[in-house]
Amino acid sequence: MRFVIITGLSGAGKTQALKAMEDMGFFCIDNFPPALLPKLADLFYHSKNVDKVALGMDLRGGQFFEDIYSSLEFLKKNNYDYEIVFLEASDEVLIKRFKETRRKHPLSEEGRIVDGINEERKRLAEIRKIANSIIDTSNLTSSQLKEELSNIFLKGKKFKGIIIDIMSFGYKYGIPLDADLVFDVRFLPNPFYIEELRPLTGNDDKVKEYVMKWDEAKEFLKKLGDMIKFLIPYYIREGKSQLVIAIGCTGGKHRSVTIANALFEFLKKEDYSVILHHRDIGEE
Repeated sequence: MRFVIITGLSGAGKTQALKAMEDMGFFCIDNFPPALLPKLADLFYHSKNVDKVALGMDLRGGQFFEDIYSSLEFLKKNNYDYEIVFLEASDEVLIKRFKETRRKHPLSEEGRIVDGINEERKRLAEIRKIANSIIDTSNLTSSQLKEELSNIFLKGKKFKGIIIDIMSFGYKYGIPLDADLVFDVRFLPNPFYIEELRPLTGNDDKVKEYVMKWDEAKEFLKKLGDMIKFLIPYYIREGKSQLVIAIGCTGGKHRSVTIANALFEFLKKEDYSVILHHRDIGEE
């Protein structure tokens, strides 16, 4: 029996997560009252018809959400295994999502959206602490969120506690505001000055071969990979659920794309949850 509770911040993607779980064969119920959790667990754990259940629970249930802790205690006492997936996102992203959909935050009443978000973070702090997986959806598309859930619940990959977002960018277009770590690769020889390489990008083999043929590129990539591997456990220890690594060159088309791609492949082989995007690759 796979019994999963999907919870987290309003606007963080719980509805999309439940749709993804449904596509994976889970019996899904959204906005489920936590007080009914013991009865539902009794029903499904003694049923031969359902072996995968996902329940969406959040503060839309008002004071009923407080029942979740006593209900979880009931599950423990009766040896009902369960997993908690907690979804969150940055304040900036959540505010943008609420404004785009013109939805009202459930805790903002007539006040500011950010006040509702801050209050919700406080109320959900305890459930976040006991979550099995914390997924930051700030930079995830719906398909990427589905892939992360699929890795956990279909492919059986253990969630390591953090999603690594690797982004290439061009300094001429500005440093990404949400970057946690920024690395400048403008010290590498620039393919832009090779006429046949100029119209290509770091996604093309010819550019990749040119950038990576230099000893300094190989050494930099090795040291970068080692440093990221060293840092990740400490970011996780501090409660960080998403790490944004930005790799920049002048235009964000050649060197940064090549190095970002290489770092992405390196971390994937280390079995981390990694996403990749090239912010400025189409600007020139």
